[in-house]
Amino acid sequence: MTDIVHTDGVLGGKPRLKGHRISVLQIADMVLDAGHSPEYVADQLGISLSDVHTALAYYYDNPDEMDEIRDRNEQLENRLREQAITPDHVEQ
Repeated sequence: MTDIVHTDGVLGGKPRLKGHRISVLQIADMVLDAGHSPEYVADQLGISLSDVHTALAYYYDNPDEMDEIRDRNEQLENRLREQAITPDHVEQ
């Protein structure tokens, strides 16, 4: 069974499957938000079904951490959106 690890410099230190650059949140989003089956996610990411369930268990066991990561991701997306050059800013 794969462990969940946090490594500075890998996926921003977010929890991920040991030996992979696949985050817990990525797996949870694929299953919970996108509605894919755990079997499909395992197949698409090239991991075991056990790995998917390990990630989901971690996700459910750590709701505060998952909420914090989602908030940081949203803040980053908003900052990038604000800094992006849009057609309104392009001189003609």
